[in-house]
This record gives sequence, structure tokens and C-alpha cells, in this order.
Amino acid sequence: AMDVCLIQTLILFCSLICCFWADTPSNKSTPNIIIILMDDMGWGDLGVFGQPSKETPNLDSMAAQGMLFPNFYTANPLCSPSRASLLTGRLPVRNGFYTTNAHARNAYTPQEIVGGISKDEILLPQVLKKKGYVSKIIGKWHLGHSAHHLPLEHGFDEWFGAPNCHFGPYNSSDRPNVPVYNNSQMVGRYYEEFGIDKKTGESNLTQIYLEEGLDFIFHQNMAQRPFFLYWAADATHAPVYASKRFLGKSQRGRYGDAVMELDYSVGQMLAWLRALGIDKDTFVFFTSDNGAAVMSGPKQSGSNGPFLCGKETTFEGGMREPAIAWWPGHIPAGTGINFCPGQEVAGVTTHTQQEHTMQPLIFHLGWDPGEKYPISVVTKEYQDALSRITAVVEKHKKGLVPGVPQLNMCDMAVMNWAPPGCEKLGKCLKAPKSQPWKCDWPH
Repeated sequence: AMDVCLIQTLILFCSLICCFWADTPSNKSTPNIIIILMDDMGWGDLGVFGQPSKETPNLDSMAAQGMLFPNFYTANPLCSPSRASLLTGRLPVRNGFYTTNAHARNAYTPQEIVGGISKDEILLPQVLKKKGYVSKIIGKWHLGHSAHHLPLEHGFDEWFGAPNCHFGPYNSSDRPNVPVYNNSQMVGRYYEEFGIDKKTGESNLTQIYLEEGLDFIFHQNMAQRPFFLYWAADATHAPVYASKRFLGKSQRGRYGDAVMELDYSVGQMLAWLRALGIDKDTFVFFTSDNGAAVMSGPKQSGSNGPFLCGKETTFEGGMREPAIAWWPGHIPAGTGINFCPGQEVAGVTTHTQQEHTMQPLIFHLGWDPGEKYPISVVTKEYQDALSRITAVVEKHKKGLVPGVPQLNMCDMAVMNWAPPGCEKLGKCLKAPKSQPWKCDWPH
């Protein structure tokens, strides 16, 4: 069964589309759908949420013209499980994107991971295909890089992007550089054919992804086919990058440059929909996979606004994401929100894993959105809140059928040594002998 909760799910998109489509006459029975998913972009990175430099005019305008979600939550504060939940509508513990190794639960899909998205999971493009949609993913997949885990094996008709993060460069003997795919064939690798200058931060990848997106929209419109575009650019994930045109333009440094280019790209896509006359037939949803990666340092990460911590934590900074729905003629215009910054909490934001199951930390987010003041366990307020929360937890556990964990095993032999298409490019590399081990997850 699908999880009915305030997370990034199919239910959210379907509910919004059904709600607003039913009340407005249109020539199309199947609206186009675009999901724009950012990578490690924080709640506080948008001007509409109070970012003082106001360098996201297109996203701010999108929010003013559509619906802003100030309380939108991801399913997990880490890349892969968040994306798996977005595309399946199921929590990581159900879809298998978790680990049971040691004390960990959070895990993702680095090159050495053996697992990936299960063939038993039903993804959004598979559902939409039954309605005649053509689906394309542009950018980062991150749900497994073995051939049977790639997007075209799970409902997508087209793909331009990479299966993993743009970490590197590597020396091709200890670890290969990550491949970039055009559909089912690799067309190069990061730091080789697709350059990323880590010293200057220059890369034209976002520009390439934008052009791919505009081209896909144009051709599907010309063919009069409903389309689903999943645009998952990753420029705000460390090491952050931007094209030459945007480098040095932001008051926020290189990370801000990346945000400015992504904001520009969103503006171009919305303008393109208007130019083609299909803006009222296209539902667009913008969000991020998890909170800003504050552990990467100020030059390589964004802002989570007033919220505590960020990526890899289940505090608000890791779980609450910027989110905007846009659909002219269907979704009424919304408004922005602004808060003041939060602080660290002594004795709470520690790196020591502690058991809180029997006596959880409870915050009142209405009075304390920065999670600075845990409610005292000796108060009636705490006991009342705990009894309500416990009932919800027990109901969840009663109906929970955990998926088989996909993120337990690692093996250097399964990395991107010889992806499909490497023969044509002369880019195949020799894999080491298989020596699987249980992955070590510090998250």
C-alpha cells in the first residue's frame, strides 16, 4: 500500500493534478508533468523564503504565480532514499533504500554499491506510461548503476545524465570516473568528455541539461504526446559548479553561482512552456532531495534558513525542503514566508548515536521552528504529545512490511568500469576481482 503522509509522493502530485484539473476546462485530458528536483538545496536558499541576496528571481516569481509549500518534507535526508521515495511514493523502509548494517539506516548508492531500485517497485513513469506519457530523466539518477537498475529499465523512455554523483576525478585504476549516458549508452565520463574544473568550479553541465530539457519539451509538444520530464540537475551538490557565464556573479560565492544558474534554467523552462502555448497544460513541481549539506562547509553548501542542521540529519534542516507547484489557470497564486535564523542545540545536535526510542526528543514546531528547546519529559505537554505520537508510530509499525534492504553490500568490482557503450568509445576499463563486503555507513 502507498504511504499516506506529508512526504514527496505520487499521492501529492496526483492529488494536486486531480484537484486543480477537475475544476478548469481544458483541451487536454492528460496534463504534461515536470518535476524539477534540486540536489542538496536548502529551504533557505530561495529569496521567497528570506534569502537576503534575493538571487532567485525566477523561482520567487514561480512561487508568486503558483503555490508555495513552507512545510514540505522529504522522505529521507539523503540523496538516494529520498529519490527512491519520490519516484515510488513509498518510504525507504518499504522500497528497500535503507541499510541494516551496524546502527545505520541511511545509505545511498556510491559506485561500489551492489544494490539499487528493485524490479518489484513501481515507479511514476511506469504508471504514466499506461496513460500514454513519454518520460525522460535528465541529470542524476542515483538509484543504482548496474544495467538492470538504470532508468530505461524502470519506465523511463529517455535519459541524459549520470547514475552517480559527480565525484572525481579518479585515476581509472583504483576507481573509474562516473559515466554520462544518452539513453542506454554511455557517451563519456565526468572530468573527461564532460569537464568539471574543481579549482575554478566551471562546468557547462547545467547548460547541457537545460538544452536537453527544452529539446524534449519541444519534440513531445510537436508530436502532441503528453510528457513527464524529471529534471534532476546536481550543480549544488559538492563539488558545486556553474558555467562560465554565472561564475563570480553571486554574493554567496560558488554555491550561489550554481543556484543562480539553476534559477535561470527554471525560468527558461517556464518561458518555453509559455512560448509553446502549453503552460496551462503543464503541471510543474519544484523541490530538493534533502536539506543543504552544511557539513560540506560554507563555500560548498547552502542555507536551511531557521531550521536545525541539514543533510544526513532528521532535524528540520535535513527534512524540510523548498517546494513550489506551478500551473497557470489551475493553481491559484500563493505567497512567500520569512523567518529569522536558528542556532545549534547543546546536547542535542551531537555526533554520538543515542537511543531515543523510549523517550524521544519532542519539539513544538509552531513555537520553536528552530528546534532549540526540547519539551521537558516531566511536563504534561510532553506526556500528551508522546501519547499521540506513540499511537501513530504503532499504527505505522502494525501495517509495515519492510522491503529487502538494497544498500547493505559493496564491491569494487561493480563500479562503472565498463558501462554499456564503452566499447564504441574505447572507454572500457578492467574491473578488479569481486570481493564483496558489508558497506560502512556513517550517516
